[in-house]
Amino acid sequence: MPVLPDPVIRHLPIPGPPVLPIVSQICHTRVKSSKNKKTMLSITARNLASALRGSLVGTSSRVAAVRCLHGTEESAEEFDKRYEKYFSRDGIDGWEIRKGMNDLLGMDLVPSPKIIEAGLRATRRVNDIALAIRWLEGCKDKCGDQKATLYPYLLEKITPTLQELGIPTIEELGYDKPELALKSVYDA
Repeated sequence: MPVLPDPVIRHLPIPGPPVLPIVSQICHTRVKSSKNKKTMLSITARNLASALRGSLVGTSSRVAAVRCLHGTEESAEEFDKRYEKYFSRDGIDGWEIRKGMNDLLGMDLVPSPKIIEAGLRATRRVNDIALAIRWLEGCKDKCGDQKATLYPYLLEKITPTLQELGIPTIEELGYDKPELALKSVYDA
């Protein structure tokens, strides 16, 4: 595969395998008898068709894959609005809420407080407290190594919504500590 120096060119379709070297290798094979010539002709035709098919199909699939990657960039505000709208739909069920939450938690981001609140309201509409707690746990986990700064900020922003909906935090339930953990011998 050729190395492309310009990052703009990397988005262009990469041509398939070169056909001319294959054709020249096939054509330069020596044949001694006429029976072998017919066999060799059919083998050559088959190899040539295979080489052409591979180069054409490979290029078209690469073009389709590259074209799927292009599109308009979505701003953070548009992204937030899209998920707020998704969780605020009338008639949304538990499966759709789980799908939206799973999609969000699978992305490389921490959901904004507006999206977290919309998800909590959706879980409250379907009366699924377990899903609300799992949503809070997933958002806390997405904070990663910044839990000390990001999670308190998120809690500060969503606390009014939690109190309005009657959803306890993970810390109020004691889920932030292991259930069967023993006290450290150094704490005695």
